[in-house]
Amino acid sequence: MIQATQNPASPRPTALVTGGAQRIGAAIVRELHRRGFTIALHYRSSADAAEALADSLNRERPDSCRCYRADLARLDEIGALASEVGAHLDGGLQLLVNNASGFEPTPFGEAQEADFDAMLASNLKGPFFLTQALLPLLRTAQGNIVNIIDTHVQRPLARYSAYCAAKAGLESLTRSLALELGPDIRVNGVAPGAILWPEDDAAYDSATRENMLARTPLQRLGEPEDIARTVAFLATKAPFITGQVIAVDGGRLLG
Repeated sequence: MIQATQNPASPRPTALVTGGAQRIGAAIVRELHRRGFTIALHYRSSADAAEALADSLNRERPDSCRCYRADLARLDEIGALASEVGAHLDGGLQLLVNNASGFEPTPFGEAQEADFDAMLASNLKGPFFLTQALLPLLRTAQGNIVNIIDTHVQRPLARYSAYCAAKAGLESLTRSLALELGPDIRVNGVAPGAILWPEDDAAYDSATRENMLARTPLQRLGEPEDIARTVAFLATKAPFITGQVIAVDGGRLLG
């Protein structure tokens, strides 16, 4: 099990967080950094946000965060990312957080093949092949993987069928890899509920938002830090948990 505190003479554990520049990804990065991890921060297009976050963390602890750019829909860039991360690691990779995700509407009667492929690539294909590429590093460290899924797997969202299907695939992959990669590597998932509304306001109009919160027992939005703390728990305090998906949704799946 990765310890939250390290002997100063020992290398710090390293975590690669995909899509770590903004929103939930950035909260995960900050929480893991606070707990002593060295961070490999992946981004695709949010270069300014990634560099700003890395600069902030490096001011707190020098050489504790490095940025890596890759399009996880492209196998060549996935391979290059894994190679570049590996070149900077001595003791393997203790934690991979597959957080990067695409979220776009695909109304069933209108969706095109390219729309479907984009959701599959960002939410399932990318995590699958990145995990495969990083497997030697994860095995060296006897590390673990946390996949960020979505409670919409259980409660599908109208007009987002391709997204929901891709996240359902990631949930299935989480359990499959827990079987295939044990006992050396643990694999778990975190399924956020209503944490942050999508940046595109059209995805959730005011009526949809009010209805979702009304059906949530805690009657409020969660915070990105709720997801970050759950990821950190699975990574550092749960040595006998694997193949599980923890819903962090204020109880939304109950009603």
